[in-house]
Amino acid sequence: MSRNGDTRTMAPRTETASAALHVADSHDLIRVQGARVNNLKDVSVEIPKRRLTVFTGISGSGKSSLVFDTIAAESQRMINETYSAFLQGFMPTLARPEVDVLEGLTTAILVDQERMGANPRSTVGTVTDANAMLRILFSRLGRPHVGPPTAFSFNVPTRKASGVMSTDKGGRVEKSVVRDAVYLGGMCPRCEGMGAVTDFDLSALYDDSLALSQGALTIPGYSMEGWYGRIFSGSGFFDMDKPISKYTKRELHDLLYKEPTKIKVEGINLTYEGIIPKIQKSMLSKDVDAMQPHIRAFVERAVTFTTCPECDGTRLTKEVLASKIRGKNIADLCALQITDLADWVRGLDEPSVAPLVTGLQHLLDAFAQIGLGYLSLDRPSGTLSGGEAQRTKMIRHLGSSLTDVTYVFDEPTIGMHPHDIERMNALLLQLRDKGNTVLVVEHKPETISIADHVVDLGPGAGTGGGTICFEGTVDGLRASDTTTGRHLDDRARLKESVRSPSGALEVRGASTHNLRDVDVDLPLGVLCVLTGVAGSGKSSLVQGSVAGRDGVVVIDQAAIRGSRRSNPATYTGLLDPIRKAFAKANGVKPALFSSNSEGACPACNGAGVIYTELGVMATVESVCEECEGQRFQASVLEYTFGGRNIAEVLAMPVTEAEEFFGGGDAATPAAHTILRRLADVGLGYVSLGQPLTTLSGGERQRLKLATQMAEKGDVYVLDEPTSGLHLADVEQLLGLLDRLVDSGKSVIVIEHHQAVMAHADWIIDLGPGAGHDGGKVVFEGTPAELVTLRATLTGKHLAEYVGA
Repeated sequence: MSRNGDTRTMAPRTETASAALHVADSHDLIRVQGARVNNLKDVSVEIPKRRLTVFTGISGSGKSSLVFDTIAAESQRMINETYSAFLQGFMPTLARPEVDVLEGLTTAILVDQERMGANPRSTVGTVTDANAMLRILFSRLGRPHVGPPTAFSFNVPTRKASGVMSTDKGGRVEKSVVRDAVYLGGMCPRCEGMGAVTDFDLSALYDDSLALSQGALTIPGYSMEGWYGRIFSGSGFFDMDKPISKYTKRELHDLLYKEPTKIKVEGINLTYEGIIPKIQKSMLSKDVDAMQPHIRAFVERAVTFTTCPECDGTRLTKEVLASKIRGKNIADLCALQITDLADWVRGLDEPSVAPLVTGLQHLLDAFAQIGLGYLSLDRPSGTLSGGEAQRTKMIRHLGSSLTDVTYVFDEPTIGMHPHDIERMNALLLQLRDKGNTVLVVEHKPETISIADHVVDLGPGAGTGGGTICFEGTVDGLRASDTTTGRHLDDRARLKESVRSPSGALEVRGASTHNLRDVDVDLPLGVLCVLTGVAGSGKSSLVQGSVAGRDGVVVIDQAAIRGSRRSNPATYTGLLDPIRKAFAKANGVKPALFSSNSEGACPACNGAGVIYTELGVMATVESVCEECEGQRFQASVLEYTFGGRNIAEVLAMPVTEAEEFFGGGDAATPAAHTILRRLADVGLGYVSLGQPLTTLSGGERQRLKLATQMAEKGDVYVLDEPTSGLHLADVEQLLGLLDRLVDSGKSVIVIEHHQAVMAHADWIIDLGPGAGHDGGKVVFEGTPAELVTLRATLTGKHLAEYVGA
């Protein structure tokens, strides 16, 4: 071929194709050698790139340790190291995982189950950029015209300013005087963009027959023995020894509403502020669902949230609400179901903003594609379930033009109806087919079955796991003798006989969220399962009409949070009876047996490890040499109970501790009761002192279940208790539910797992679809009747599952 006198010869395509494989194409594996993170025992594995690899194994076997804490963590760390030292100073410091060799890594994108931030200002629209696009759209097309995109944001207040304004221009500063300059924002001034205003029930804040010095305040944390007592008495604004009912108007105002005021107490400069603004800042700035249980109980008792009368819950100013496109304002559009909003955007023919409309259309279609079309953009992000939050994060990756990256998913089918799992599988395959490596930690056989490659960890959990039991194809796994292989084709059978209800919990006219005036009787004394596709109204029925009734204990999916110092013994309250037993046996104070109190090793402050900060380099964590990681002073470890010291007791697995405290010299009934509950939920292998930060999602869920089962109640409501459970663990959970019912309790379970449905005495199926296509009871009856009728999506999938 000749061009401007230059002669070039091009090889035919067939010749090029048959040439030897290019060296760059030989890097087709991710190699891990000698991984020892958490419970991994010198694990070595090769993972094919540009394929879908599923990691299986029972909960706690080491799947997350290998995928997230080794492969993804090292990829993230290496990317962070490419930034300047200055930028790295603002990033979280990541230590190199304990592994000998990691080769063939590509950029890792993590899509985990962490719930989205519970900031009440955060909505589905704000976290996915849909709101940002709508704001630009209204700033261009809205009539009457209001202002720039920020004028449509409920997080930006309108500000007025007067004075001298300085502007930097080409090295010189221009000054101009402005008078009443207005910077437009959309925030409703009455509710400050929250959509709701708060009223306080004063009788829930204090007992007015008592004086402050007598403990009149009933607010959590407001003890007169600590700093609050010193601030209140040192302020001089009221008499600490006078009953609150005898306060003057001035004194009561200062106690409740006084603005922040500088005071001096015992020579220290402090700020006094009235109780109500203090509560608003410290408690009400968080989403109610994210609060600690005792704080949440106080807020629900003391504070009533009512829709803001000025903006009618839209969070926006009247000026913004007056600006419309085709008869709808921005709040109307955010309140629409996303599938309806997508239809509205499709009908928008505006060439001037065509690229923006196309981008918004693509984003909204992605919601529907991923099974979240039933949400609305004004839904607070803190109210999304773990599964919904994970899929919302997935949306930004669906249309991405990136290839050759590693996508890491943590149980993407959590919270999904079998009907929705098929859709998720298609999305995972779509990401793989674009040339990406997809790594999935999963328990559901429907998703395991689509894998190109399977890595099974085990054989047990905790110290009993951490090894590779199988690598290969799905058929190979099925034929293997591993726990996962044996249970892969497990199918629960319908029960031959079902229990008869002893009564009913009546629900009448339920209309929370998408429920359509639902009347239903929830049977008592039996195992009742609520089913239906995601968004059909199951949680709305429970939260709106069942939770809060006398004797009802709701165990939801909210994550348990804890630092490295938190462990199963501290979280469940088990440490209290253990400390008291040690103290009584040795004639000393219980505080000595807490690594967070007097008994802590002075060198590491009871952490068991010493952290060495190295600036922008990774923080180095080393075992404390003084206590050798045991966290206690040497003198404390000399005290024994039943022949063991406190560090040895905290190192025991639950099953060993249950035996230890169950009889003999160490018999401690209070501790044994808690340990029995932990064993009942399948956590027998977890050690009492294992940091909560090292527990998997499934283990944390069951730890919470064991703790909340201690609450006194007649009706237990469980929200997807099989989350994070291996097929083999589901049987144990069913046994636990049966024991609860047989002990005279009523159990209501929201669940998508067919094994739980098949085991139910009564099923209530909501639907038929999600959002405004759901919200109705489409079936009530026994599992056998549901399978026979096959009239609903749940019925069809359950029939396939049991082989009917």
